[in-house]
Amino acid sequence: MATTTQSGDGPIELQKTAKRDYLQKLEKDVQARWASERIFDIDAPASADLVDLSPDEIRAQHPKFMGTFPYPYMNGSLHLGHAFSISKIEFATGYQRMLGKRALFPMGFHCTGMPIKAAADKLVREMELFGEDFSGYGETTEPEPAKKTGPVVPAPEDKVDKAKKGKVAAKSTGLTYQFQIMESIGVPRSEIPKFANPSYWLEYFPPIAIADCTSLGARIDWRRSFITTDVNPYYDAFVRWQMNKLHTLQKIKFGKRYTIYSVKDGQPCMDHDRASGEGVGPQEYTGIKMQVTQWSENVPADVKAKLEGKKVFLVAATLRPETMYGQTNCFVGPTLDYGIFAVSDDEVYVCTERAARNMAFQGISQPEGEVRKMAALKGESIVGTKIKAPFSIYDEVWVLPMEGVLATKGTGVVTSVPSDSPDDFATLTDLKKKPEFYKIDPSWAAFEPVPVLSTPTYGDLTAPALVKKFKIQSQKDAKQLAEAKEIAYKEGFYGGTMVVGEFKGLPVQEAKPKVRDSMVEKGLAFVYSEPEGQVMSRSGDECIVALCDQWYLDYGEAEWKAQAELLLKRMNTYFPETRNQFEGTLAWLNQWACARSFGLGSKLPWDPQFLVESLSDSTIYMAYYTVAHLLQGSVDGKTVGPLGIKAEQLTDAIFDYLFVDGPFPESSPIPREKVDKLKREFSYFYPMDVRSSGKDLIPNHLTFSIYNHAAIFPEHNWPLSMRANGHLMLNGKKMSKSTGNSLTLRDAVEKFGADATRLTLADAGDGIEDANFEEKTANAAILRLHTLIEWCEEMVKNKGQLRSGPRDTFHDKAFQHELNALTLKTKAAYDATFYKEALKEGFYELQTARDWYREVTADIGMHVDLVLHFIRLQALLILPIAPHFAEQVWTHVLGEQGSVQNARFPEITDEIDQSVLDALAYIRSTVKDMRDAEILLGKKKKGKAAASAYDDKKPKALRIFVAKMFPAWQEDAVAIVREAYDDKTGAVNDAKVRQILNDKGLLKDKRFMPFIQAFKKRIAQFGAVTAFNRTLPFSEVEVLQIVSPYIKHTLGLTEISVEPVDAQTAASETDEARKRIIEQAEPGNPGSMFYNL
Repeated sequence: MATTTQSGDGPIELQKTAKRDYLQKLEKDVQARWASERIFDIDAPASADLVDLSPDEIRAQHPKFMGTFPYPYMNGSLHLGHAFSISKIEFATGYQRMLGKRALFPMGFHCTGMPIKAAADKLVREMELFGEDFSGYGETTEPEPAKKTGPVVPAPEDKVDKAKKGKVAAKSTGLTYQFQIMESIGVPRSEIPKFANPSYWLEYFPPIAIADCTSLGARIDWRRSFITTDVNPYYDAFVRWQMNKLHTLQKIKFGKRYTIYSVKDGQPCMDHDRASGEGVGPQEYTGIKMQVTQWSENVPADVKAKLEGKKVFLVAATLRPETMYGQTNCFVGPTLDYGIFAVSDDEVYVCTERAARNMAFQGISQPEGEVRKMAALKGESIVGTKIKAPFSIYDEVWVLPMEGVLATKGTGVVTSVPSDSPDDFATLTDLKKKPEFYKIDPSWAAFEPVPVLSTPTYGDLTAPALVKKFKIQSQKDAKQLAEAKEIAYKEGFYGGTMVVGEFKGLPVQEAKPKVRDSMVEKGLAFVYSEPEGQVMSRSGDECIVALCDQWYLDYGEAEWKAQAELLLKRMNTYFPETRNQFEGTLAWLNQWACARSFGLGSKLPWDPQFLVESLSDSTIYMAYYTVAHLLQGSVDGKTVGPLGIKAEQLTDAIFDYLFVDGPFPESSPIPREKVDKLKREFSYFYPMDVRSSGKDLIPNHLTFSIYNHAAIFPEHNWPLSMRANGHLMLNGKKMSKSTGNSLTLRDAVEKFGADATRLTLADAGDGIEDANFEEKTANAAILRLHTLIEWCEEMVKNKGQLRSGPRDTFHDKAFQHELNALTLKTKAAYDATFYKEALKEGFYELQTARDWYREVTADIGMHVDLVLHFIRLQALLILPIAPHFAEQVWTHVLGEQGSVQNARFPEITDEIDQSVLDALAYIRSTVKDMRDAEILLGKKKKGKAAASAYDDKKPKALRIFVAKMFPAWQEDAVAIVREAYDDKTGAVNDAKVRQILNDKGLLKDKRFMPFIQAFKKRIAQFGAVTAFNRTLPFSEVEVLQIVSPYIKHTLGLTEISVEPVDAQTAASETDEARKRIIEQAEPGNPGSMFYNL
């Protein structure tokens, strides 16, 4: 462990690092060996005798494992969150190797989409502003709005020194320009101009990722790595095949659809193109057209003059068109800015500029994409305008002020239906009470709520009823109004019936679309959409919703959705929460734009003016890993691979034969034996066994992968499992560069070493809830690993001094059984992918067992065979998580031939004697109780010196009283609990316990209730069967006699005795203190009495 300092709650700083440095040197040496032996290059079996076997038959003889992780985006280095998700596949790969499988872990690099191109374009603009060397930049330069940055990035191995210079800067705040961000991540200013070319990013950052993962000791087959986009002709051919396949299957369609859109970029802005707002989609409203019949006197005359001869409408956006029958007025925000926008030659809309911008790209206003603003108005000047209210019982109503109207949602104009909207009713009530305060004519607010729909709970005036129920006094009671609003909507939609209009009598759920269609048909309304929340593109543009002609994947289509649901049903998701999230996503996910016109990527084969969107070219690439190393000779695909196949030879027919069992093309440009070699690789490794990712990718990438696999591949090649993990916190807090609480993968390995980092990643957590990388744990791991290596070396060096001969003592047997039991527990944890549990059982608990064995055999010494067995076992059990430590112990301490990476997981062939383990647990518990009892005696002595005859400084002895049977009253108590215990629910009926005690006259016996409560805890801890079975599987007296020498030594006793006792012993005892101790003793819980000699 290094000496540390810590400033506030930020990362710790290491002071003395000798042990860390020793481990890092060891790790580098081990990694060099693995690289030279190409130990992680994994191929399908190629024996001649396997040619005629099916893939299943080959896998039966040569088991395989394939795990993948979403390829990281190449605009920076990998951060600790990447490392956490990677670790789940990394640990699994290491474990599966130990099961004798060919375990493949490949990793590629994602470059498709907007981020790289947007950042490169920023650099172009900044070089225009400040010069190519940015020397024109000064601290007083007017800054651009700050943009989100990529992760902290050191450079590849040949640029490591330059990379380190940017480490401190990476944690600074206030970075405004892209060149500053590049400097902060370690790129020298002189090299930054190269990044104005997007292609340079694709050359620069992949080597960094490779170097960082290698420094972690990742078991990745780097031969199979590739970059995306059409820069790589091989992967480009694969993506074009994928898109053609989906198009042929009619999974890709063309048409107008609402999508999040960046006007600045001139294209849809999908999740990976966003600086903020990931997961936000279009929200569809009904735009209500309320024609102005009389302007407020506050509207300037020149504005009115501009509008002569035109139809002017205030436009409101509503989610509840069925309630329009109950309009009593409409609201505007008095302090908001409104515009008057020409939408056609004769129609003009009043709304916010934000809403007008959305409408301009949805075919609502003409010409398309143009916002024609005629004038600007403050909301307060519109108050007092008379308008027509479409479908309302009141033909004409007034515009009134409302304080809570938002400029960031809807159009800034709000229809008012006080019968069904608590907000509207509360505001209208305020206006009626204080017209002078709100500067309105009382007659404008004189309209009474009109029943529109009836609900079983609240009748036909839902809003007034809820306002009364929640005691809402005004429109300022925001919390109560929010709760009332939610209830009003649910009650109305799910239980409401229309009581007015042409759809009177219909349930609201049926009437809602009919009312909307009727209003649109009559020209009183239109369909309007906007983002559910703010979305900022990576180019700094606030996005809108546009109605675009575009190519889209028809997710949600009934037949395809059913296929996806079947795949999910068959797939292991490890945690029910993960499955629930997948099911929820499949329930709502629908059409997804798969093409764009800006950024990096592959061209859409049949419409090359478009590029394939970044979440659409990354759904089945796991299949490409299986053949990439044979096709490509370099990560960018610019070098031909080992089979000599050129990218242009990879036709769709070749890919069909490779991946979806299509016929071999008659006019194949590639010899069949070469294609068959590719097919053998794919058929052997696919389907992938597990896909591991952060939970944030469930709503997009992972579900897209399910859809695409279901559509393209036969069922036998569908993914077997997908594992999602939570986000990673650092030291209990969200990682953030702005606060300094941040680590890249390289930072962590340089700070703590590879294995200490890996141990801490394993310890961070396994479920879908957020995990925590605790730096103090990583620092402690340094000391533990270093100390353990030293101990192993010392034991092997001095093994001749250890005890040899028979291994027949109780402690020898107990240690062996405990090691066997921990091996099985560790294996079960690895099988379940619970790496925190595997670390606990196979590392920490294993060493605790070793420590106990060392202590209890201090008089006779540890047995050499068991010590060597422990060392070997420790290396193997922790191998998936801490491979460098394992390799050092395996090769250099134990002197084993060959790398530990090829070792098998230990097999337990001997039956574990549970009675020995129970006896061991009993000994440890008893010894602890005795230590605690002596400490308590010492405390009593200090408080009441005269009253205590025991002095722990004088020669002392211990009498241990072992009860032969339980006291009769305890047996009675257990019988009562048994009678009140429900086997089905596993619960004790407390009321029934009290009733039985009362019936037996035992309720006032102070012994019973505390014992029963303790016994209930025992049920919860050990299970009902064990708890109710009160016999011990070992001889308590014999076990205590065996361990007496250790107790005598560890407690510094002169004498110790073990004495069986029963009720008669207690009855004949004359010493009251001793009698009380004997009476309290029970099987499994002996009494103890310290005394001076």
